[in-house]
Amino acid sequence: MNTPPKAPLSEDTVQQATQEALHRHAGQKGNLLPILHDVQHALGHIPEAAVPLIAQALQLSRAEVHGVISFYPHFRQTPSADLVLEVCRAESCQAMGGDQLAAHAQQKLGCGFHATSTDGKVTLEPVYCLGLCAQSPAVMINGRPHARVTPAKLDQLLGAQGA
Repeated sequence: MNTPPKAPLSEDTVQQATQEALHRHAGQKGNLLPILHDVQHALGHIPEAAVPLIAQALQLSRAEVHGVISFYPHFRQTPSADLVLEVCRAESCQAMGGDQLAAHAQQKLGCGFHATSTDGKVTLEPVYCLGLCAQSPAVMINGRPHARVTPAKLDQLLGAQGA
């Protein structure tokens, strides 16, 4: 069963969240990153419609703003699924089976990193250290860390989430 796509955000919603972020960080030096983080936190991603508003307010080109968004893997330009699975890609996790775990997650979900599963339920993201190095490999599901994760344990965790 496919999950229906999320309704697109209204222009007013995007404009309001963007203006609030711009206002919160007005006058700060180097405020582009905090503004982008605020917009993403409020909306779940940084919609294309927010880019010209940010560019104009900060006297930057749209290309400059887009360049920052596309440079940092943390920023999303499309909405994520309701369930976000982050697989640790740091050296400790890799040494303890993280590569196999990542490959299993990609195969199970039918997508690579920075993408959403074919059924639209799970977005798969890499993360570079969850601080659980002594309990590698680790994942985070919707902000909740899980340690010593095997492919079978990952399947159980995802199943418990309805994925």
